[in-house]
Amino acid sequence: MALTMDIYTEHFGLRERPFTLVPNPDFLYWSPAHRRAAAVLEYGIITCAPITLVTGEIGSGKTTLLRNLLRTAAEDIGEIRVGLISNPIGGRDELFRWVLMALDQDAPADATYVQLHRQLETYLITQYAEGRRVVLIFDEAQNLDRASLEQVRMLTNINSDDNELVQLILVGQPELRETIMRPDMVQLAQRVSASFFLPALKDGSVAEYIRHRLRIAGAEHEIFTPDSVELIRQATGGVPRLINQLGDFAMLYAFENDTTRVTKETVQDVLNDGMFFAGGHTEPLRLVPSFDDTGSD
Repeated sequence: MALTMDIYTEHFGLRERPFTLVPNPDFLYWSPAHRRAAAVLEYGIITCAPITLVTGEIGSGKTTLLRNLLRTAAEDIGEIRVGLISNPIGGRDELFRWVLMALDQDAPADATYVQLHRQLETYLITQYAEGRRVVLIFDEAQNLDRASLEQVRMLTNINSDDNELVQLILVGQPELRETIMRPDMVQLAQRVSASFFLPALKDGSVAEYIRHRLRIAGAEHEIFTPDSVELIRQATGGVPRLINQLGDFAMLYAFENDTTRVTKETVQDVLNDGMFFAGGHTEPLRLVPSFDDTGSD
């Protein structure tokens, strides 16, 4: 497989694949919305917001933004300790174990809830006394049920007066925001000091996104024709993860056809063959250009 990928990239004169699904901050495309989302994340940390909330559609680039934040936070924001909890699941005991492990702390399997809570509180106080702030990031936080979200809220109760021992960042899909806005979650909602919704890319940004990733990968000439980009925009709805998936298949098809240009026909072949599932489509997606530009996704 590694040899195949080397041939793939060499064929187009690239250093690496431009459209992988791995959240790589090096490839982060700074659309206006992504810049605002990053600013909200940084604002939340700088102002010691109890809870910062970032939501967005599946594949919109939320996790990539987090990876970028983790890479730059220490040098740009100050002395902080960051714990990343990805795909948090389980009850309150499991939640505290996830948090402690994210902070490189032991979380004994036989420890009680009270012991785990006390251990975390002691750790936070120690970090604060040493001049460090602790930021806990919950990625894919829509997987937390109401009881777990309530436990997350209660973590902010450890803060007292002007002593901000811990800050929380909740990142997830749109249903996370909907859950927090429920009437019975008002206590949690009132702790959210900064929030942002990350949408799919606007129409014109799709072409810029594709050019950006190709340039980072080492492209020195145009690989995707304008009409191929337009078809990708229609098929993906501007969702970065879907653009990556369809773009990668299109380059594979062009490689197999021994051409260094991805045309509209190349992209249509991918769609016709059912290679691209469009985030849940079970039938091959076939698109016809539309004068009303509504597209399909």
